[in-house]
Amino acid sequence: MFSQFRNKFPLTDEKWNEYTSYFNRIEVPVKTVLIQEGEVSKKLFIIEKGCIRVWFNNNGKDLTSQFFFENQSVASIESFIKKFPSPVVVETIEPSVLWWIHKKDVDTILEEIKEIPELRDRLINMLFQRTFDYMKHFFSFIKDSPAQRYLSLIEERPQIIQRVPQHYFASYLGVSTVHLSRIKSKLAHKK
Repeated sequence: MFSQFRNKFPLTDEKWNEYTSYFNRIEVPVKTVLIQEGEVSKKLFIIEKGCIRVWFNNNGKDLTSQFFFENQSVASIESFIKKFPSPVVVETIEPSVLWWIHKKDVDTILEEIKEIPELRDRLINMLFQRTFDYMKHFFSFIKDSPAQRYLSLIEERPQIIQRVPQHYFASYLGVSTVHLSRIKSKLAHKK
């Protein structure tokens, strides 16, 4: 799993082996809750195989805020960093192979690498990318119609359409599955 990332990090082999030894491999079935809403997140996951969604409960309806696929990291990042109860649920939607690392080990690594500008910048960019993704999704709800959000999803993240059950990506788009069917039907008739 980690060999594909080895040449991207300027670390000695000894440090690389130490840091990767902090990770634990697990295989989990579909619908495995990795982090429960209200729980303080103490693990960060990297996906070797599978798909994970992040969602929250809004008056009895679950609303999906993000999807994660192979080679991406996922946690209830706000809870993980700030140590407060998670506002979201993190759950597998495919059978998944995951690598997890405990927060205390992440803190150890961060403390050691903060003086290495390239590593620090890579970490900051990774965290900001997630923030940019959140912002883009949020703004799309303000400025775009559901049909526009669906077309953007097809163009920018087709793996969601291909791999995620329709009711989950309908919730991600902020529509019911019935409304999504209508959107798909209208778009098919325009072709």
